[in-house]
Amino acid sequence: MENQGSNTGNDSKGGSDVTLIAQNPGKISDFYEMDKKKLGEGSFGFVNKARHKSTKVTRACKTIQKAGLNNAKKREAFKKEIGIMKVLDHPNICKLFESFEDNRCVYLIMELCVGGELFDRIIELGHLKEVQAAILMQNMFRSIYYMHECHFTHRDLKPENYIFTTKEALEKSTLKLIDFGLAREYEQGQILATKAGTPYYVAPQVLAGKYDHQADMWSLGVIMYVILCGYPPFHGDTDEEVLQKVRSGQFTFVKSDWKGVSEDAQKLIRNLLKMNPIDRFTAQQALNDVWIKDKAPKAKDVDLHQSGIVDKLRVFRSQNKLKKAALHVIANSLDDKAISDLRDIFHQLDSNGDGQLTPAELMQGLENAGIKELPPDLEAILKDVDSDGSGIIDYSEFLAATLDKKFMTQENVCWQAFKAFDTNGDGKIDRAELAAVLQDDGVSSSFQKDLAELMKEGDTNGDGEIDFDEFMAMMRK
Repeated sequence: MENQGSNTGNDSKGGSDVTLIAQNPGKISDFYEMDKKKLGEGSFGFVNKARHKSTKVTRACKTIQKAGLNNAKKREAFKKEIGIMKVLDHPNICKLFESFEDNRCVYLIMELCVGGELFDRIIELGHLKEVQAAILMQNMFRSIYYMHECHFTHRDLKPENYIFTTKEALEKSTLKLIDFGLAREYEQGQILATKAGTPYYVAPQVLAGKYDHQADMWSLGVIMYVILCGYPPFHGDTDEEVLQKVRSGQFTFVKSDWKGVSEDAQKLIRNLLKMNPIDRFTAQQALNDVWIKDKAPKAKDVDLHQSGIVDKLRVFRSQNKLKKAALHVIANSLDDKAISDLRDIFHQLDSNGDGQLTPAELMQGLENAGIKELPPDLEAILKDVDSDGSGIIDYSEFLAATLDKKFMTQENVCWQAFKAFDTNGDGKIDRAELAAVLQDDGVSSSFQKDLAELMKEGDTNGDGEIDFDEFMAMMRK
């Protein structure tokens, strides 16, 4: 950490005067020029490019608004996360260089990574060789080997938390680990109890509330499986179904999907997805495995996309925006009786009665309902529900996200939604009709983007239109 010092007390108004972290003395504007264009934005704040005035080096500046850290528990968690980031210094971990703080915000000056998330990049390229997969996994194992040697466990390893430094070829662009919000320090032999992680990637022992740092290796085994075949080893229609399969630990290599993958790769996955953490490969063992060490020496010189991996990965990664848009239409078309219970719940959660739910209101409502241990991915869930990206959840978004599944699959209900899209009444939805409906204020503007992708989600036979059978298949999926 460079130039850490005491709080400067910048004259920003309306923020908190609580000092959260030790930081660089002086105003950030004295040291860095900020790019006005945002690289990313979320409930935490936003990210911009920042150019150091004297060295001319370009970094990423993550701005965290203190208003979002409005209680002692959140502030303490944030301090711990920054404390861990300060310590970590590895080629495969996104580096925190320095930080600033004023009355309103905390500014983290970090390594600039512009290559995109792991899965998004593979999908964008449209192909992947097994040798490339071995290089990517080597990057991931190195980051975790280092963390475990420093006695830190990440606890939320998933593809979204690995990003590339550049847009160069996969072999040339370094993969970096990010997001240490659930990471923690541990002592040798220490057993952890806090349930943390994401359903597809979480280890069985975490679900049981009795685990150690080896849970990270299970998560990497799942990521490796997905990279090589395009879907996770433990999957289901709901989180609970996924978690039930995770608890069992039973998985298979479907022959048709794995025929192009070497036995060495499958053997390494088996060693990573061992139910007993004692038998599970450590990061050091994984790095010394022949598939990693010799870059998939027995791999066939073929693209894995020949088995449809990228298409499967795209399906797994996508949020199916068209279905979300349809749910909004359905939510707005149901009669009052059908949604009365949801309306009552919405009013209970809306503590200030303004007709909108803030993340804080939703979290407080869950706590009031006796749900003491909130989902670790609650921020991602809230972002998903907040389909227009406003930072708040309005009534229609709430209804669309909480509708009983029976409404999604009833033909008469879905027919009404279908007709809302089929504006000319010919029994099919074309691209122009989709664009027209998505420009309506009744459906979130975020769905107006990438019409080609939306059409592809529903148009399974590729004729350029979505008929009612395709629409129903999408809703029942």
